[in-house]
Formats: sequence, C-alpha cells, structure tokens
Amino acid sequence: MQHTMKQLAGATLVAAMSLAGTAHAQQAEDVKVGFAGPMTGAQAHYGKDFQNGVTLAIEDFNATKPVIGGKPVRFVLDSADDQADPRTGTTVAQKLVDDGIKGMLGHFNSGTTIPASRIYANAGIPEIAMATAPEYTQQGFKTTFRMMTSDTQQGSVAGTFAVKKLGVKKIAIVDDRTAYGQGLADQFEKAAKAAGGTIVDREYTNDKAVDFKSILTKLKAANPDLIYYGGADSQAAPMAKQMKALGVKAPLMGGEMVHTPTFLQLAGDAANGTVASLAGLPLEEMPGGNDYVAKYKKRFGEDVQTYSPYAYDGAMAMFNAMKKANSTDPAKYLPFLAKTDMPAVTSKSLQYDAKGDLKNGGITLYKVVDGKWTTLESVGGK
Repeated sequence: MQHTMKQLAGATLVAAMSLAGTAHAQQAEDVKVGFAGPMTGAQAHYGKDFQNGVTLAIEDFNATKPVIGGKPVRFVLDSADDQADPRTGTTVAQKLVDDGIKGMLGHFNSGTTIPASRIYANAGIPEIAMATAPEYTQQGFKTTFRMMTSDTQQGSVAGTFAVKKLGVKKIAIVDDRTAYGQGLADQFEKAAKAAGGTIVDREYTNDKAVDFKSILTKLKAANPDLIYYGGADSQAAPMAKQMKALGVKAPLMGGEMVHTPTFLQLAGDAANGTVASLAGLPLEEMPGGNDYVAKYKKRFGEDVQTYSPYAYDGAMAMFNAMKKANSTDPAKYLPFLAKTDMPAVTSKSLQYDAKGDLKNGGITLYKVVDGKWTTLESVGGK
C-alpha cells in the first residue's frame, strides 16, 4: 500500500511538473513589433516580399525560445497596409504606436517612411525601414535605422557606372516625383555630370502613370544614349515597352525598384538591355545567401525576390538588440541597436553609423539579357 502511495505521489509530482512546464511554455509573453508597407495596389508585390523577410526572422527567432528580462517571450507581428501613401502612412504609424509596438520594421517607400518616422521618434520607438532616401536618416532622430544602402551611394555609383563603364555621354532622366524616385534621380544626375556625362533633358511623371508616349517622343528628339528612370517597376515596364514601340534606341536604366521579376513579366521582350542598380551584393554572393534561399523557398514555396533578405537582417538586428539589452523596452534596447555588429545574410558584419545608415552597404549593377537579370559588377559591401 505504502509503495502504491509513493508511486501515486511520484506520478502526481511528475504530472504537476509537466503541467508547470507546459504553463511556463504557454506563458511566453507576446512582444508586438510593427510592420507597414504597400500590401495592396501596384506596389503590393514589394510589400509582400518585405513582409516575408520579417515573418521568417520572427519565426526563426521565436524558434530559439528567447528569454528576455527573465521571461520567455514570443514576437508577434502587427501588420498594416500603408498603400505607399504618405497620408495613410502617418495614420498607420499612429495606430501601431497606440497598439503598443516595441519596435517598427518599416515602412517601405521613402515617401511614407519620412513623415511616419516623426511619429515613431516622438514615441521613442526604434524604426528600421527599407526606405533609401537620404532625408530619412538626416532628420536628427535617434530612432531611425536602415535595412538598405541609401540613394546617395546607389545613385552616385549608378551615375558614375553609366558614364565610365557603359560609355554613355548624353543622358535623359525621368522621375516619378516621389521621395525615392526623385532623390535617386538627383543623385544619379549629380554623379553622371561629375563623371563627364551631359543631361540632355529631365522630365517627370507620377507613380500611377502608365502612358509615357508624349514624354518619350520629346526625349527621342534629344537622341540620348541612355534614359534613366527614378521610380517603380509598374511604371518602368510600360515605359520600356513604349520606348521599343517608338523606336527609341537608348537603353533604360533604373534603381532597385526596377530590378524585379515583375518588371521582366510586365515588360516582356522590351526588358532586354535594361540596366538596374541594387543596394547590396547579388544573392549568391551574400554571406548567408544560399542558406537563406533554401529556407525561404521551403517556407513560402517561391523564390526570393529583392527585399526580403534585408528585411530579415533588419528584424534580426532588432531582436538581437533586445536580447543583449535583456529588455524589450525601446529606451533600453535602442543603445544596443545603435551598436549592432552581427553576421547577417546580406553582409559579414551588419553595422550602423551614427545616423543609422548601414556602414558596409555595397551596390551591384545588373542587366537584362535574354529575359533574365544578370550581374554586371559589384562595388563594395563584402
């Protein structure tokens, strides 16, 4: 009888410990992080690509069963669609702050990021954005960080490359008047002129336009060696098709929003010859590129697009800063985020400068050959 009682007591103790263990596992405290990007409309594919990278980082970090401040935590994503619209961006930002997010991963477009960044800064919430316009990190906020190299570097590398390596002399420029498109075109123009190129015409459109025939007819008369476009693939693709239809001989060149599978699909044969610059190294040359490609494909059942590896690294930088600070309190982990130095998918050592710009960002130039993006040259960033 006594033996049976001991067995029962032992079994009860094991059951109790098991329940306590389960309770402990279930008590992981949810830590909300914000995400915002264009999830609907012509730029939704960018937003999804961006979000997938963040989602993968959250799942990978949660799988390590993180304990912060003595408590098990679980990161959850509070996602919002800013529609690539500055006004919607600020509304979304305020809602995310009111939701109690501990950090912000986004926005995507410079035009939405810049006005929204003031709201996060006022709330003391660190923000790591995909935005590339120089102004984002030049506002004097301590809370702004980047996932990608800024347009200052990208535009200047692209402008120099166009003149020195592609051998073009006469260049026409079109931009979509967004913070991103205009800013990138400005930096490209400055570098192309410094390298000895001549700007024969500069025109502008908007980020919703699809008919560029009148602009292109005017540009054709100036007989440029190259047409540079600052803007997204949803405009660059019809522009490439209309250039071909009008018999414009000059190739099209753009930034990383043009370097997408969507551009190839939309432009068809007219895509051939297009050149684009992209912040960072080619996927196959990234330190963690091959592993990331396999993991991404397994999780989402599709190929990596453009932005997700940078989103993954940005999210991991935030989570690692919280872990190092042993706190999810924005004020406590912010100094650790600023001092980030970690091996990443996109770079051997991800670090920020005093403004929150990436220290080791390289630029790669690509060209469409036989309907595929092929690497021309990488500049820095390893």
